Amino acid sequence: MSSSTKVNPIELVHSEIESTIQQAEVSLTRFQENRDSGEDLQNCIDCLNQLRGIFVVVEIQGCVLLCQESVALANEVPVGANDDKNGLLANLSNAIFILRRYTEYFSHKNQDHPELLLPVINELRQARKAKPFPESHFFEFDSDIQADVASLCGINPDARLDDFEHHARRFRHMFQVGLLDLIRDRNASISLRLINRAAEGSAKLCAGESLAQFWALVMVVSDSMLKRGMSISDLRKRLFMKVEKYLREMAMVGKVVAAKSAPDSLRKDLLYLLSISGDESDIVQHILEAHDIVVGDLSDQILVDESKRLFGPGVDVLRSLSKAIQEEMTQLKEKLDILERGSEPEDSDLEFITSGLTRLSGTLLMLDLTQVSELCQTQAKTVEAWMGQNRMVSEAELLNVADAILTIELAIKKFEETGSAPDISELESGGDSSENTYLKEARVVVVEESESGLALTKRSITSFVETNGDKMHLVNVAQVLDTIRGGMQIIGQERVAAIVLACLNCIRTELFENESMPDQTLLETLADALTSLEYYIESMRFKASTNQELLKLSEDSLKSIGYSVPQAAH
Repeated sequence: MSSSTKVNPIELVHSEIESTIQQAEVSLTRFQENRDSGEDLQNCIDCLNQLRGIFVVVEIQGCVLLCQESVALANEVPVGANDDKNGLLANLSNAIFILRRYTEYFSHKNQDHPELLLPVINELRQARKAKPFPESHFFEFDSDIQADVASLCGINPDARLDDFEHHARRFRHMFQVGLLDLIRDRNASISLRLINRAAEGSAKLCAGESLAQFWALVMVVSDSMLKRGMSISDLRKRLFMKVEKYLREMAMVGKVVAAKSAPDSLRKDLLYLLSISGDESDIVQHILEAHDIVVGDLSDQILVDESKRLFGPGVDVLRSLSKAIQEEMTQLKEKLDILERGSEPEDSDLEFITSGLTRLSGTLLMLDLTQVSELCQTQAKTVEAWMGQNRMVSEAELLNVADAILTIELAIKKFEETGSAPDISELESGGDSSENTYLKEARVVVVEESESGLALTKRSITSFVETNGDKMHLVNVAQVLDTIRGGMQIIGQERVAAIVLACLNCIRTELFENESMPDQTLLETLADALTSLEYYIESMRFKASTNQELLKLSEDSLKSIGYSVPQAAH
């Protein structure tokens, strides 16, 4: 063997690790079968302590901590434990299993990514009611470095917003709406944009003060998470919940809060997310350099990919299955389209649709999508009943089946995105069984045109401000907003239509008819009202994902500048 050949240190003790893990498993199994066997429980603890010592020597810090937490949990299990300790024992058994998997993973990769073990370590901690470790637990951070993040983001005292209390309340409401959807795993993109906008506004509100540095960092992190499509884990939800406390204090206490500094622990968590974001933009690179943080080869995407390898098949399998199902759905829709054109259905075509739906039902059942599978099977029986009748299938019958297939397609898409079974009752026409395929198509057109119209309106207002009040930029705004209002009324969105009308009245009175430039507070608040409305309309692409709080956020913003939306519109 060449003297330059590198030997993986774990290879020297691999057999000992494997043997000790096996002894721990055997001892734990015996204790689970005989809860009075204190000797077996102690043997398991001794094996875990022995493993911890080995991992310290070979410097695999993730396994060191996992062993340490496993021992702490095992000590919570008394001899003669009752069934109420089954959860602790299950967690302990899983931890030992993961130790083996991670040892194998490390042997192949020769790289220690202790972050991969944090979810399991935190499960052990939570099982014994200890606080979970933050995601940045293994991240090195020099808390003495105080970089001027606000200046790097272009936030300076000249950008400070007036009327602290007014804006603090609005930004808190905006942040809360985004945070709640984030916690509920709904509309991650819109949630992060709301959080980002609230953070940017808070940074301007605190410009020139210590807390502006914190909000500027939150602004950049949320933007990076959005751009890079970073996953939303429970630890990241907890992080944003901690961030929200500072907005609550700003709203309740007032301007004096701006002089406070965020704790180093929060800065560390946020900088860790930036360091693994994979965001190569100038602003992110400048912030990391200013904090003397060297970005390694670990990124959020690598963590996700390595986690799949460590814990088994996951999203890749779901996507492969989803792709196969979507291909089947496309063929079914083509056959239904032929029937819709008015020709008498051939039994062979009906047989094709029936067998396709039956196959889909079986596949969906294997994926534990029971509700979707049942809907599929119901449609298969409906189409099967048309066979041998020698009659034209009515338009209503075809539309019902087409509507169900659209619901199935949406359910599969949501399953692929979230990995959890969707609620069919929420997806079926958004709870409105009277909405047919044609109305859905009209809804899509209205939503798309409304999104374009609102984007145009915001650009027009920006140009109006940048040109110091040139009203030529506002000439088409009234017509655009009126078109959006009419479209929303057609598809039954009266509340949205009323908000659009209030925005139109504000723009016409304060911007178009007023001879002087409106103040900054009004412009900022109007922009927030339009943005919240824009996010709601975007979420209307999937009715089950809409959040009425976005409309309330828009209404509250308008009310605060004197343009209340009539309650009858709700």
